Amino acid sequence: MSKILVSKRVYPEAVEFLRKDFEVDYEGTDAGLTTEALIERAKGCDAIVSQLTDKLNAEILSQLEGIKVIANVAVGFDNIDVPAATERGILVTNTPGVLTETTADFAFTLLMATARRIPEGHAFVHSGEWKTWLIDLLAGQDIHGATLGLFGLGRIGAAVARRAKGFGMRILYNDAQPAPAALEHELDARFVSKDELLRDSDFVSLHVPLTPETRHFIGAAELARMKPTAILINTARGPVVDEVALADALEKRLIWAAGLDVFEREPQVEAKLLSLQNVVLAPHIASASVATRRRMSMMAAENAAAALKGERPANLLNPDAWTA
Repeated sequence: MSKILVSKRVYPEAVEFLRKDFEVDYEGTDAGLTTEALIERAKGCDAIVSQLTDKLNAEILSQLEGIKVIANVAVGFDNIDVPAATERGILVTNTPGVLTETTADFAFTLLMATARRIPEGHAFVHSGEWKTWLIDLLAGQDIHGATLGLFGLGRIGAAVARRAKGFGMRILYNDAQPAPAALEHELDARFVSKDELLRDSDFVSLHVPLTPETRHFIGAAELARMKPTAILINTARGPVVDEVALADALEKRLIWAAGLDVFEREPQVEAKLLSLQNVVLAPHIASASVATRRRMSMMAAENAAAALKGERPANLLNPDAWTA
């Protein structure tokens, strides 16, 4: 019987599903496994159901003898060296699609909370400092009719754009390639250069994968090009933004505010960000609805099971490893 290592706590139905056909070594803790423990526990296993906290680089992959598939419980997979896995014939899968709408909901939640200063208002009421109505008390930025700039018009970026249309927002986007004309027409979205998007947008929302090309995609130079009233939203990956440069820009009020769900060195956060009022911080929970996280757990389990049964997984990231 094939054996699967589940490296960290997932929704229980995913483990129950796997136990029907496989031996399962389940690390049902929130801490998960250290790298050393993961390598040791993977011995004798045929698959790993991994999470973003499992950093599976080429060196670690070389020590995972016998592993046929790594099923990541996430749409992002920058925690896994996919080319190195491909060289070793290890299939790698992710969980796309299922979290699109939930993540888009949260990106727009961050946009609204940041623009209208909801966390500041919440804290102000709880503090007991609220004494009277004032003409400019916690005045923020309008969302309706504003310009939204999207870096990345894939599944999630397009879903955010659909929400923005309901607010009458003008939509600009930039991506590696222009989107299909039909999608541009549906969203009334216009492809522009990176500079034009930064210059003209009231809100800039990031929806790009983390690659060598997108690391620090938003840094000091980009922040300087944005409007002083602009708001940056990041629900993509933390290293897409230079966190030190962002903290500096927020402190100097070079931009109005930021809403962040991801950070460069999670769970560490740039200390200066923690001291600023014009940034809304969330602990990487954009896809964290009960239904979505449950489905992500099941999808990863289904991917692992399919591979071990000799079936091509539905969400295979490296088809070259399948055909090799």
